[in-house]
Amino acid sequence: MAVDFSAQPLFAPIAGLLRALICNGEPPDVAVLNERAEQSDLRNSQGRPIRFVIPGGSGLSYEERIYWLGEVETRPGNWHDLLNAVVWLTFPRSKTVLNARHHAARAALRSAGRAERGPLRDALTHFDECGAVVVSDDPTMWSDIRAHRWKELFWLRRGEVVNSLRLFVFGHATYDTLRTPHIGLCAKAIFLPVTGAWTSQGLAAQLEDIDRRLADRFGSDHYARPRDFAPLPLLGVPGATADNEYPAYYEDTRQFRPLRAVR
Repeated sequence: MAVDFSAQPLFAPIAGLLRALICNGEPPDVAVLNERAEQSDLRNSQGRPIRFVIPGGSGLSYEERIYWLGEVETRPGNWHDLLNAVVWLTFPRSKTVLNARHHAARAALRSAGRAERGPLRDALTHFDECGAVVVSDDPTMWSDIRAHRWKELFWLRRGEVVNSLRLFVFGHATYDTLRTPHIGLCAKAIFLPVTGAWTSQGLAAQLEDIDRRLADRFGSDHYARPRDFAPLPLLGVPGATADNEYPAYYEDTRQFRPLRAVR
């Protein structure tokens, strides 16, 4: 059954591109994705063109194949991999920087004779798979998220959230789960402050700005551990589900968990 991406507002950053790519309700062939990549002049940090390829044959790990060859393994007919490709096309700078930093972290561990993944690689993977960007001109909304004041933010301040907060899902695994969302769906969120005029821009300009700023953040020493991100229950966002039109929805601690005290 074809998915109506316009019915889920959290798909807004990529819904238009998805509609253009999907044929008869199914993921497109990699040739279609590569045509888009070529049109966008998509490249890795080494300057090699990004191409979406069938898995196997290189002898390199997934991330290293992107770093050295510019090849993103993409399984035919696979929604998870299609959504990864769409995020590459939507946030090219950020995906490139994430890949380069992942490679650098892996190389540093190997040169130190350490076999574990390490917290930095875990953090990069968490955001790549499940990341989201909270954008607002009101930093107190981010304070509410960090403090897990879910009902206060999403219900008592609902009008303010609708007017002054924007959420941009980045993680392709999260997009995949949003096709059939479940209670407890949670993103790894970061905050980008903006001015009030920012939201009056068109979507393309907003995505361009977010991509540039995300690349700057991940190109520095930000987000070195998974806990540097804030958990964000996505189905609490106004409009994400009809169920959250009632205040009692935010009392369900299966997804709206209180902040744990840290010793």
